Amino acid sequence: MQTELSKKLGVEHAVFGFTPFPAVAAALTRAGGFGVLGAVRYTAPDELKRDLDWMEANTGSKPYGLDVVMPAKKVEGVSEADVEAMIPASHREFVRETLAKYGVPELAEGEASGWRITGWMEQVARNQLDVAFDYPIKLLANALGSPPADVIQRAHDNNVLVAALAGSARHARKHAEAGIDIVVAQGYEAGGHTGEIASMVLTPECVEAVAPLPVLAAGGIGSGEQVAAALALGAQGVWTGSIWLTTTEADMHSRAVTEKLLAAGSGDTVRSRALTGKPARQLRTEWTDAWDDPNGPGTLPMPLQGLLVAEALTRIQKYEIAPLLGTPVGQIVGRMNAERSVQEVFDDLTRGFERAIDRINKIAGRA
Repeated sequence: MQTELSKKLGVEHAVFGFTPFPAVAAALTRAGGFGVLGAVRYTAPDELKRDLDWMEANTGSKPYGLDVVMPAKKVEGVSEADVEAMIPASHREFVRETLAKYGVPELAEGEASGWRITGWMEQVARNQLDVAFDYPIKLLANALGSPPADVIQRAHDNNVLVAALAGSARHARKHAEAGIDIVVAQGYEAGGHTGEIASMVLTPECVEAVAPLPVLAAGGIGSGEQVAAALALGAQGVWTGSIWLTTTEADMHSRAVTEKLLAAGSGDTVRSRALTGKPARQLRTEWTDAWDDPNGPGTLPMPLQGLLVAEALTRIQKYEIAPLLGTPVGQIVGRMNAERSVQEVFDDLTRGFERAIDRINKIAGRA
């Protein structure tokens, strides 16, 4: 599964794997793919440094990358406290009522929320980059599109390629104009923040829009046959994420979440604003239903929604309140029905790719 891009990056297979777990990212790289560590949860630079040190020790000197979250445009002079003050009292009351309805216990006195929107603020991402560029990362990806121009230049000065996620050909063209190196065409099927265009349509549109820049196909990819299809559509690789959530190396911190993922079908996700205020595909739960109910107050725009629900999500996760418990995941969750190691999943991808190529060769009369 080699392409021009994979050869440029020095990886055996053009399979890029995004994950918040260092053990998964390292295992992906060791398997011959390209592990990309998600940085959004690292609000303290020392924490990111610790895990990048671990990556260095566990990737066998093979290449890996980092994924950050930062807007292209900076908002000056606005603190987290300023944003918190914009949240309506009625929305706070709705959260309290919903948690009370399901008997969700309070956090212990003095216990802080484990999930904050802080990691989505630009200065946090810049602090992460101050750490990351001291390491031999080969790729910097930004989940919110093109990063600021100075960040792109800084990456290029460090011989780091820059990737940006796009949900439409229009977005892809803007990324190309901004000077990024790789477009990740993320289809509707993908987990997390995603647009409204399906991968089968989006991938070739983006390939055509930004040629000769390389495009990675993303969204609902979890088999080797899908990898082959992506390359047939003109992509130079695939960007995967959800398929790694149920690997044995993934540290989900909740057995209940893992079991929900293993039991879910491809129709058990929903594209909801309940998590951050932007449409994000996740497991459908009674929590997402409550926020999507037209009789409720509705969600707030990013970053207000994320700040509003941060403590609530921590409580739901800590006490494993099953009806409300969820996680971002794509429609590929229907294939995630057994816990396997990263290497086992990767081997399945390569075998499926070979099957697809053999099938096409037979159809074309070449075998």
